[in-house]
Amino acid sequence: MAVVTAAAYDNYVSAKHKFDLIEAERLPAGSRVSLSYPELEAWVAHEAPDGVRSPRIQVTAPGLAIGAAQVDFAKVRRSQGQPPGWLMSKLLEGERPVSVTARIRSSRGTATVDVERVEISGVTIDGRTLEFLIQNVLLPLYPGAAVGRPFALSHRIERLDVAPAATAVVIGK
Repeated sequence: MAVVTAAAYDNYVSAKHKFDLIEAERLPAGSRVSLSYPELEAWVAHEAPDGVRSPRIQVTAPGLAIGAAQVDFAKVRRSQGQPPGWLMSKLLEGERPVSVTARIRSSRGTATVDVERVEISGVTIDGRTLEFLIQNVLLPLYPGAAVGRPFALSHRIERLDVAPAATAVVIGK
């Protein structure tokens, strides 16, 4: 177990160092910072709110990512200072396997994330039902979430090359 913990810590430190380099905005234009999926998983595991455990990231094709984790939605809401009411806590309490499939595109300093499918405890949500939940549940709870619309990349990031081997952050001017 100590080996896994040490490896996860090393991956977290590596990812954190790379993010710090990007945020410092001192990398020359055209630089590519490669982030492995073990690095990204370790970073997410360290930075995610209470209630999110065992994150996994898989990229099956360029731009197509699957993120999965064990999630206790009630614990996540409490960790964000917004405890759910009694009824919602009864519905949301307890860990559930959650998987999100998203298509990620980026260029010229912007990115778009299109959520194609969500699976919670083996129940698949997609199509119009997913669109309804994004518009009526996700966005009211997280109004800053940019789902299905372009958003600006910061720190001079030109684009993200999301590929099965790793994700590269390409620095622009």
